[in-house]
Amino acid sequence: MKMIKISMLALALGLMSFSAVAPVKSLVSETKESATASTVVWKAETIDVGEIPQGTPKAIVYEFKNTGKTAVVITNVQGSCGCTATDYTKEPIQPGKTAKVTATYNAANKGTFTKTVTVTTSAETTPKVLTLKGTVI
Repeated sequence: MKMIKISMLALALGLMSFSAVAPVKSLVSETKESATASTVVWKAETIDVGEIPQGTPKAIVYEFKNTGKTAVVITNVQGSCGCTATDYTKEPIQPGKTAKVTATYNAANKGTFTKTVTVTTSAETTPKVLTLKGTVI
């Protein structure tokens, strides 16, 4: 009798180990998949404005297209110095649509310059560094 109880217990435990349970996706991996599902494709990452006159601000427009499947949001845009003001599309950029980041360089000092604009979006884990260069005459 005791042997039958032990056998039944072993059988029950053995059957429980084969239960069909679907794997659970963690919220973290789902969030990462969503964030990387969109792709930002820049029209140009470096723009050479050539020669510009001293004392005249120069606006440089960078464009990108959302080639992903989810909307992209520009979360931050930062110029490399106080001489470069920035503006950008504030609304979510839907799949297939384009957006703009504008950097306005204050051409106060004569000579060559190279400045950067760092753009952070919801689609990329690493910010994109855009470059503008030229010569103030």
